[in-house]
Amino acid sequence: MGANLANEIADEKFSETTIGCKDKQIGQILKDVIQTDYFRVSVVDDVEAVEICGALKNIVAVGAGFVDGLKLGDNTKAAIIRIGLMEMIKFVDTFYSGARLGTFLESCGVADLITTCYGGRNRKVSEAYVTSGKSIEELEKELLNGQKLQGPITAAEVNFMLKNKNMENE
Repeated sequence: MGANLANEIADEKFSETTIGCKDKQIGQILKDVIQTDYFRVSVVDDVEAVEICGALKNIVAVGAGFVDGLKLGDNTKAAIIRIGLMEMIKFVDTFYSGARLGTFLESCGVADLITTCYGGRNRKVSEAYVTSGKSIEELEKELLNGQKLQGPITAAEVNFMLKNKNMENE
C-alpha cells in the first residue's frame, strides 16, 4: 500500500510503498525483489494497520472529490484530509488495538491518503458526481469502465462496524 499510482510507476517516477509483513525475513525478501531506484519499499510488521489504511483512504477520497466538485478550495480539502486521517487512526485504534501511530506516517498512511485524495478514482468520480448530475453507477461505467468505487462500499462496511458498537455518532 502506498503512494504508488500505476501510471507513474510505469513512467519510472519516484513512488513508494509499504509492505505489512510479520516475518522480517520474508519482508526483506519482498523488499529486495520489488525495490528499484525509483520505487522505494518499506516493510513494517503492523499488517492490520497497513491494510486498513488502504481501505479507509477511499472514504476520505470521496469527501475530497465532493470538495473539488463543489469548488470549496484547497483549505477545505486539506481539512477533510486531516480530519480523515484522524478518523482513520481512531478507527484502527478502536477495532485493531496494538496498531502503531508510526504506521500512519508510512507511505501506506498519509502519503497514500494524499495521493488518493488528489489523483484517485474515488476522488475523480465523486467530483464528477457533484458536477455532472449523473449517478455513481453511470460514472463508474463512463469513467472506470465499469469498475466499482471502493469508497462507498468501505463506508457501508465501516458504518456496520460502528453501528455494532453503538459508535455511529462518534
